[in-house]
Amino acid sequence: MIAPFLIGRLPRIEFGPGALDRLPGIAAGYGKTLLIVTGGRSLRATPHWERLLSALRAAALTSETVAISGEPSPDEVDAIVRDARARGYDLVIGIGGGSVLDAAKAIAGLLKPGNSVMDHLEGVGPERPYRGPATPFIAVPTTAGTGSEATKNAVLTRQGADGFKKSFRDESLVAEYAIIDPDLLASCPPALIAANGMDAFTQLLESFVSARANPITDALALRGLEAVRDGLLDWYLVGEEAAAGRERMALAALLSGICLAWAGLGSVHGLAQPLGSFFPIPHGVVCGTLVGAATRVNLEALRARQPEHPALVKYAQVGRLLGADPRADMDAAHVHLLQTLDDWTQRLALPRLDQLGVTPADLERIVANSRGSSMKTNPLVLTDAEVERILRLRLRLREAADPS
Repeated sequence: MIAPFLIGRLPRIEFGPGALDRLPGIAAGYGKTLLIVTGGRSLRATPHWERLLSALRAAALTSETVAISGEPSPDEVDAIVRDARARGYDLVIGIGGGSVLDAAKAIAGLLKPGNSVMDHLEGVGPERPYRGPATPFIAVPTTAGTGSEATKNAVLTRQGADGFKKSFRDESLVAEYAIIDPDLLASCPPALIAANGMDAFTQLLESFVSARANPITDALALRGLEAVRDGLLDWYLVGEEAAAGRERMALAALLSGICLAWAGLGSVHGLAQPLGSFFPIPHGVVCGTLVGAATRVNLEALRARQPEHPALVKYAQVGRLLGADPRADMDAAHVHLLQTLDDWTQRLALPRLDQLGVTPADLERIVANSRGSSMKTNPLVLTDAEVERILRLRLRLREAADPS
């Protein structure tokens, strides 16, 4: 029997080298005035930026730009909305990494209603239903990681002792178009390739074994995992010349966004919420450093408590996809999966949690704040001790090497 499932609205997707050149023509279909949300400086330092602005002017489009530096906060989004809403923009375009796209998505959702994003954030405010209407939004990713171009949620962060990382989520926020041009990824530095690439991998793996996985997300997740297998290390090691690696990772990120939107995630993203809000750790770094440890703990817990769980078969399937002998039994495929993740963690130079400012004294608070929506779709409910073990595996090298 196939369990009931839901696949909601997706953007129209324009994928391929040179896809950015189609943006002015697409934008013109929505009106004449544009608000463009970018990152602080990386895009503006490339030839793509001036070429785009010239093309927009040639199409008789008027644009203004706001910049997002780092992960967007509710206060930052509210301030931009207050300043911009009176101008009556016809379209919001987000061009940048996942944080930029999340900010642009939230801004597009609130320009017309004009209220605070805090009204809608899950778990930290009144959680009022979003009524819209949203300003049309186009997403143009310049990194390959979060898949935000395909999702209905804008993740916002307030950092500090009382911090949070929560979503403003509604299907009305889905982009009208996702324009994915792998050429825009060429200037990504190796550390960003590693963190964002492992974010995409984690989203694909967690969606594949999620409690809400379905036949469509399974098919997309497997194709995305293949793309990471064939593209991530190639792009990371070769750099700007690795055009095929960039294309594969752009596809992997897109598919990861579709999968997470409709299948959910797991323990890595549950932990990413407190780690990203209590500490200034980029989201992709959290995912990259934890995915191997979380997979190990999930496998241990499944074998101990639910040895017939279908996620065990799926983990073995991923192990074979990543290079285990196709005839390998389930245990051998699991071993290969864990070895591959350990190898990638080392080769991609992903830092341990202690190198990121986390100490054993922080673990209880992190675990207590990890039970958000992502943790609810982990293949099974982990105990607090098991969640803490994930963190401890990335605190000390001796424990990280412990296969028990």
